[in-house]
Amino acid sequence: QVQFVESGGGLVQPGGSLRLSCVASGFVFSLYAMKWYRQAPGKGRELVAVVTSDGRTNYADSVKGRFTISRDNAKNTMTLQMSSLTPEDTAVYSCATELFSGNVYWGQGTQVTVSS
Repeated sequence: QVQFVESGGGLVQPGGSLRLSCVASGFVFSLYAMKWYRQAPGKGRELVAVVTSDGRTNYADSVKGRFTISRDNAKNTMTLQMSSLTPEDTAVYSCATELFSGNVYWGQGTQVTVSS
């Protein structure tokens, strides 16, 4: 059973930083690309960052230079280090993966609120 446990969200002031974590279970974590998505109120889901099975990364233009995605295959964990946060980064952040079967699995999401 594929499961994700996300943590690290919260309230932060503009310009601040947060670190999100996603702990995975139920599949061979090291074989799959992992993704962070976000969804702001009233908006569609946005792909924020991807880390491939071999550690290559890609980012949405809106977060390039501010966010860093990484993974620790020994701990089945993916992280998203976010800095220079703005109110536009306020959203529910979710981790996800697509297995070779084509099935896509999502975490429950963690709320990030950037406000003074």
